[in-house]
Amino acid sequence: MKKYLLSLFAILLPLLTFAQDAAEKGLDKQIDEAFGSATGWFVNFIFYQIPFTDDIKVFWVLFPLILGALYFTVYFKFINFRGFLTSINIVRGKYDDVDHHESMVAAGDSTPGGDNIETIAIEGHEGEVSHFQALTAALSATVGLGNIAGVAIAVSIGGAGATFWMIIAGFLGMASKFVECTLGVKYRDIGEDGTVYGGPMYYLTKGLKAKGLAGLGKVLAVLFAIFVIGGSFGGGNMFQVNQAAQLFEHMTGGEESFIHGYRWVFGLVMAILVGIVIIGGIKKIAKVTDKIVPFMVVIYVAASLFVIFANVGMVGDAFVQIFDGAFSPEGVAGGAIGVLIQGFRRAAFSNEAGIGSSSIAHSAVKTKYAASEGMVALLEPFIDTVVVCTMTALVLIITGNVTAANAGLDDAGAILLTSGAFESAISWFPYVLTIAVVLFAFSTMISWSYYGYQGWAYLFGRTKKMEYAYKVLFCLFVIVGAAISLGSVIGFSDAMIFAMMVPNMIGLVLLAPRVREELSRYMKAIKK
Repeated sequence: MKKYLLSLFAILLPLLTFAQDAAEKGLDKQIDEAFGSATGWFVNFIFYQIPFTDDIKVFWVLFPLILGALYFTVYFKFINFRGFLTSINIVRGKYDDVDHHESMVAAGDSTPGGDNIETIAIEGHEGEVSHFQALTAALSATVGLGNIAGVAIAVSIGGAGATFWMIIAGFLGMASKFVECTLGVKYRDIGEDGTVYGGPMYYLTKGLKAKGLAGLGKVLAVLFAIFVIGGSFGGGNMFQVNQAAQLFEHMTGGEESFIHGYRWVFGLVMAILVGIVIIGGIKKIAKVTDKIVPFMVVIYVAASLFVIFANVGMVGDAFVQIFDGAFSPEGVAGGAIGVLIQGFRRAAFSNEAGIGSSSIAHSAVKTKYAASEGMVALLEPFIDTVVVCTMTALVLIITGNVTAANAGLDDAGAILLTSGAFESAISWFPYVLTIAVVLFAFSTMISWSYYGYQGWAYLFGRTKKMEYAYKVLFCLFVIVGAAISLGSVIGFSDAMIFAMMVPNMIGLVLLAPRVREELSRYMKAIKK
């Protein structure tokens, strides 16, 4: 660890000087423009919108995500509904004896995507974290700015009715999470020291190899690893700290703030805190997220309920707006289809079901039944989208902040809009929301650092040297992200996150029968 810290500080001072000079001279904008022209084709392809009418354009990435979720819902006989109570019982620990009592399934494999097709557990090691910790680690990467800013933008464009379709998409996404996280555990690698390596890289390599598609599996796994590394530096890092720094500066006086012109200091503090956590791997990350995530979700939901009950006379009208707006909206571009698209878009972009990222965190769980963690994972879109996103939407609708005039807001402006909605009932809540945004950004960064590192380890090996190289680089990007605005870089990173969906969804569809076998096996075990 001492070597890790020395490496970090050795390159810290020149980086801080560069970031400050770049921001003052506008160099960041020049870099951003050059990067944008070089990578614009990729971003435009991933976020290409298929025109249906003059008013309706749909991101093509939504089709495989939503249709895939619908397919898995039907294929697994509505596991997202009938397995809900079982999932809660697993998290509560009701079936822990089943999880840890029976004999081992297979020997461990210490080489990336090695010969052992299935690696649930090895002698003395069956994972690194509990079901609850795996759930909170995955949730920390999805619950955040999208639930606050993204929902505000979605209901501003699509009206109150977007909330209805957002909830429907959240329920459907539960099935996709179940599939990818079951596969994440089934095909994970466990090193001799007990360290878990899992995620789409491994089930694409091993799972498709077992189906006689080794070449395809390897190509898809490498693509996914590249995409997840890129996504970890931008959307999972720079964007998070940049938005948190902007809001913190605004709440502490704007141009009069003590960090105005010195946001790199905010980034430095965040980088140090992130570095302290991620050096300990998934165990340390999970110990932090299993405290931050439940605390912040409870605080946010409690505040939302306070606003709702403070305006209890308007709750009935709010639900009328949601249902009427879902099927017969007024003044919304594209009509009912336009509303549906906004709701589905927000849900898909928020809970990331089908992207494959969450399976990396869930694969570290202590279990000998892959489907047990798949069942736990289906709770993730429910909490992220059906609960937290819906609470934000209800607060905005009840306080009268759903207007087309807000449709053009950026993320920072949308956070302030949500903050103002809460402030109407709780005068001091904007300060709490600022802390929440910072904590959400922090927890997202530490989880995405783990996702990115898993992709990095798959491509470059599992040595300590490679591990520290990635983690130092990740911390440096925290400082850069806070100090300067690189819209094209972050846009490219976001595109890489959604590009992860392409290799992942191919693998999910092809390997769905194996998931069904795992589910049947686990359900028989708990019935005994």
